[in-house]
This record gives sequence, structure tokens and C-alpha cells, in this order.
Amino acid sequence: MKKKKRNAFYAQSGGVTAVINASACGVIEAVRKNKKYFNKLYAGKNGILGALKQELIDTSYESKTDISNLKNTPGGIFGSCRYKLKDFNDDETDYKKLLDVFSAHDIGYFFYNGGGDSQDTSNKIAKFCQINNFDVQCIGIPKTVDNDLPLIDFCPGFGSVAKYTAISTLEAGLDVASMCATSTKVFILEVMGRHAGWIAASSALANESRKKPPHIILFPEILFDEKNFLNNVQSTISKHGFCVIVASEGVKNKKGKFLAESGLKDAFGHSQLGGVAPFLAELIKTKKGYKCHWAVADYLQRSARHIASQTDVEQAYALGAYAVDLAIKGENAVMASIKRVSENPYKWKLTKVPLSKVANVEKKLPSKFISSDGYHITNSCRKYLTPLIDGENFPKFNKGIPVYSEFKNKMVKKKKL
Repeated sequence: MKKKKRNAFYAQSGGVTAVINASACGVIEAVRKNKKYFNKLYAGKNGILGALKQELIDTSYESKTDISNLKNTPGGIFGSCRYKLKDFNDDETDYKKLLDVFSAHDIGYFFYNGGGDSQDTSNKIAKFCQINNFDVQCIGIPKTVDNDLPLIDFCPGFGSVAKYTAISTLEAGLDVASMCATSTKVFILEVMGRHAGWIAASSALANESRKKPPHIILFPEILFDEKNFLNNVQSTISKHGFCVIVASEGVKNKKGKFLAESGLKDAFGHSQLGGVAPFLAELIKTKKGYKCHWAVADYLQRSARHIASQTDVEQAYALGAYAVDLAIKGENAVMASIKRVSENPYKWKLTKVPLSKVANVEKKLPSKFISSDGYHITNSCRKYLTPLIDGENFPKFNKGIPVYSEFKNKMVKKKKL
């Protein structure tokens, strides 16, 4: 029996990346190519909140050209959010709202593009729909610069952040090397990574040898030893004349407390961090007297589409299109994923994994990827990371500035629920 055509819902969640819109492009173009299965594709304004507030964007008003250029556009074209659904065994309010909206707009497919918390949202909605015999297929699409999702070779968004981090480390290192004789001795770059040190590790791709920047990498997986750290800074300066440090925002002391914890929490209950780079700079200046400069990559690292990884862009797009293919095949409660097929040359294939095995599971940097002294990466880590930053996928430029898509984002008329 032929399945009735339904509308689909797509939304972006969590911190955006340089390539999350490439996944959106993959979803939109795949839906448009399969009109016998889909009527319209609605996008949620600001993630799952778009569904809860019945703020749906009709993507059919967007031109083919603007949609295609999403592959080159950073940020989240439909808006994102940090919103955690409560367990439906404790509170069904949000879930009932979602089902009312899905029913009113004949939504039979749910695509949610995000990280671990977002996959948890997809999993909860899938379970609630199944329990209530509500016909909606839930497919997760991976995204996170932190690269901490399990059961995937690497997360879309990470490859481009890794490339940005490695290049920034290389270039800043050359700057400090030029000035160290009479000026700055230490440069510290703070990168994202609350619990997983993948981004910090990628800075090591700047150079093949530890004799060149980064000289010291601080990972969340390794507890911070102040005395040992300061001794390493001093010995590095003695050998090379300067020291470049890359630090994850989530570095912790021996008591397990974040070095830069502000005491605030975000919408998911995660600790808000106040800046490990200035903390380290002040520590080095006070204890050793060296002149330090520091920078916090912050949004720059995850929005730098102008130097995105070709591998990252290709996989982000492919996963969006594949999520639609999974829905057409009748899959439910799964996340589109990538499996590494070979190392050299780097080859990969599309696959699927259960949402239940991805939701709220954090993949940290393995100990085998961290050098024995805890301040750098191993050859096996370098072997894993290198192909992920390969290739350039430049956007078009006009008068020296990248040309990015802007959508109409026309809202669907709300219905009485």
C-alpha cells in the first residue's frame, strides 16, 4: 500500500557551525527531489521552539539558488535554540503541544539537526510518538563542533573548526616567534570543548613537530597541574624563545573544578565558563613574569566558513540528504551517521545508528590520542585528524566579501489547536 504524502519538519538546534546549513541544504533539496513522498518542508523558527510555538517556516518560498548557496553559508538559517525537553514520564506538556502542531499541519517526518542534547530530544519525541501510536518518523542529523557524538567517524562542524584552529595556531605562532626577543613570550589560544578536547587536539595539525607551535595543549581529559604546567612553559621558552599554548575551555584542576567556571548555567544545565585563557595568562605573568597575549576563538572558530574543510562540507550535506532517504525507507528513531572505510586514502560511507545509543552519550578524546606527558597528541591522533581538515571549499566572493544566502523565512499561518 502506497504511503500517503505528508509534510516534513526540519529544525536546527544547539550551537551552530560553519556547515550546519549544508545539512539543511541536503534536507531541502532531497525533499524537493522526492515529491511523491512529501508535500511541503516546514522549518522550525529557532529549533524545537518553532514547533512548540507553531512558528513554522515554509521553505517552498526559497529559491533554488539561495538553497544551493546554503552549502556556503555559516550560522543557522532558520535560527537555533538551547531547549531541553523534560522526560515525558514527568511532564507531557511539551510533547502534547508537539503532537497537536504535527497533527494540525499534517507533519509525518521530523528531522532534527544537532548534537547530543538534540539527539536526546529526537529520541524522546520518537518514543512518545511510538507510545501514543502517532505516525511521525524521527530522524536525527548530527552536528557539533565538539566532535563528541558517539558512533560517527566525526561530527559535521568539527572538521572546519579543526581547520580554523590549526591555521590560527600556525599563523599566531609565526607572529609570536617574530616578537619574542623583545616582547611577547607566551600566546594562549582558548578553544571550545567543555568536556572533550578534540578541538584543542586539532591545533597540533599546525606543525608536524612539537618543537613548533603549539608547544603545549591543555585538554579537559587531563587534570591541570599548575607546577608542572609552569615548569613546561619555562622550559619551552628556554629552548625556543617563546611558547604557544592551546587550551580547551573546560580544563579542570585537581579537584575537578573548571579553571574558569563562572557559576552560571545554560539552558541544558551545563556550567557557563568564564575564560581559561586570561586565567592562564595571569598565572604565567604572576608566577613567571613573562609577557603574555591571549585570544578566545569563541564564535569565530565555528563560523569561519571562508576556510571550511571540504571533507566537512561534503559530509554535512550528504548526511542531510541521507536523513531524507532514511525517512523514505521507513526508518524511525535513528541518526544518520558516517563510518570510516579506509585511512589512506580516507574513505567513508553513510550509515545509521539508533538514537537511543547516541542521546546524551559523550565521546571524549581517547587516552591513546594524548601524549604520555599529557600536553600534546600522539601519532594515532594525528592520523585520525588529518583527513578531516583536507580540502578547501571556498564560498563565492563579491567585492572581497563572501556571498551568503538570506532567506525570506515566510511563516505558515497558525492553526487553531
